[in-house]
Amino acid sequence: MYQLQVEGMSCNHCISTVTRSVQQVDGNATVEVDLATQMVRVESRAALEEIALALSEAGFPVINNAA
Repeated sequence: MYQLQVEGMSCNHCISTVTRSVQQVDGNATVEVDLATQMVRVESRAALEEIALALSEAGFPVINNAA
């Protein structure tokens, strides 16, 4: 499981966009978003770098991550 600190999330639309972005990389990924802490937890077989890139391209840059 990856834990990512992600900037710019503020609403349910952001949660949907983040979830879709990760699932475009890995359709079987599980995504949990905590708006209060700006944390995204991802269970995926995809590489962390691929997920971080997808989030950044969607407008939500990863500022810190831990595998």
